Formats: sequence, structure tokens, C-alpha cells
Amino acid sequence: MKSAPFLCMFPGLIKQLLRDVDWGGLDLLLVDTPPGTSDEHLSLVQYLAGAHLRGAIVVTTPQEVALQDVRKEITFCNKVGLKVMGLVENMSTFVCPSCNKGSTILPSTTGGATSLAQELALPLLAKLPLDPRLGQASDQGDNLFEAHPESEIAVAYKGLAETLATALQP
Repeated sequence: MKSAPFLCMFPGLIKQLLRDVDWGGLDLLLVDTPPGTSDEHLSLVQYLAGAHLRGAIVVTTPQEVALQDVRKEITFCNKVGLKVMGLVENMSTFVCPSCNKGSTILPSTTGGATSLAQELALPLLAKLPLDPRLGQASDQGDNLFEAHPESEIAVAYKGLAETLATALQP
């Protein structure tokens, strides 16, 4: 495999990023990883646990295959003593930009993040819809919250931000 040397270096890159970067007075560090439960995820969780963080927020999509990976990620966090502060369900629904109506494109056969949060006694912090306006605003350098302040996506992200701000209060 041509990508194998990079994969072998990835845990070292994670360690260097988390250990050697002066993050200053950082309140939040968002790390977006691809789905799955690979050695890279385990390395990331181990290094983050060593940074003495308040905790992690785990993001999933509604379908069971994603929830299975998230269960493993949460097990990783628990094993190294990294508190899981809650779950976020991304792509919970699809919001049509023309009619602004929501529909399910990633059906949950087992209850999605809502059921998982209940099963693991974790808070469900947000259910974020999939809305093409978010990608369009990002691509065009526009502010989604100014352009579509009452949209379901803007309201959901604002709610998540408020929940996190409250949770991070000393």
C-alpha cells in the first residue's frame, strides 16, 4: 500500500500536534476524525487523556454501524480516564434548502444517538441536521448565522454552542 508509511507516522503526528503546539488559553479543541476505530483513534484518545482535559464530546451519525464505532471510541475514552461529556448526532435529518422541510436520509434502526445516550447515561448535546446551506456558506465565506438565522441548522448549532458554553463554565 502506498499510504502505509503515512499511517505508521500518524500516531507520531498526533502526539507532536498535541504535545508540541502551544495552544495558549484554549477553551475547546475540535478534532474531526474519519469514522472507525483504528490505532489512530486509540492514539488520539491516549494523548488527549494525557493532556488532562475536562473531557471529550463524541459525534456520530444515526445509523447503527456508526453507533457501533462510537461505542468503541467511548470504551477507549473510559479505559484511559478521558471523561465523555456527551454525544452529538450529526446528519440527524436532511433539510431541503428549497422547501426547508426535513427528511431522514440516514435512518436509525436502533434509535440513533438518543438511544445510545440513554444506554450509556450520557447527555445528548445536539442533533444537527444536514443542510447544504452550511457547505455553501462555508465555500463562499458567508456567515450562515447571518444569512439564515432562523434555519434549523443555525438554531441547532447555536443550541450546541450554548450547551457547551454552559458545560465549560468553571
